[in-house]
Amino acid sequence: MPGQVGPIANEQEGLLAYLAQMRYVLRLTAHGLTEEQLRSAASASELTVGGLIKHCAATEESWMTTVRGEPQPVDYGAYAANFALAGGETIDDVLTRYDVIAAATERTVRDLANLDHPVPIDHSVPWNPKDADFWSLRWVLLHLIQETARHTGHADIIRESVDGATAYPLMAAAEGWPETDWLKPWKKA
Repeated sequence: MPGQVGPIANEQEGLLAYLAQMRYVLRLTAHGLTEEQLRSAASASELTVGGLIKHCAATEESWMTTVRGEPQPVDYGAYAANFALAGGETIDDVLTRYDVIAAATERTVRDLANLDHPVPIDHSVPWNPKDADFWSLRWVLLHLIQETARHTGHADIIRESVDGATAYPLMAAAEGWPETDWLKPWKKA
């Protein structure tokens, strides 16, 4: 996938393309890391590259169950656990699950084909507004793009703290871009 989203024909296609791009860039933060490095909290917080990817996958899955009319009550224990790779859980497990979730998101959005589709607001959590009853599917997709991009930024900082790698050199390495005077693909030390 290139470093920029390509031309888009309509709003739905654009929202799905930008969400896919953010997922991809988030995945790149794990490129070439060992299982130990994926679990490394490189700052004062407990956030890790592996945990952030797992969290974004779980968040997207949760939103799509709500969009499909199958909302689940918030499980704060599961929410907290989704910020860390479990013992024996590998990044390949998480990325495979994320691929399944991403495909389900795209199917759901295409099947609904209505960005104004009403999505009930969960009033049991303190961060949601109490003066509205519904989001739109459009809002949910924009929120998922924002959430994934925000956590990709966190993962970028953690990744850079782990081994100095940054986004475009990682993308160049993952996609086999040729080395230039101004861009050298990341290489494992």
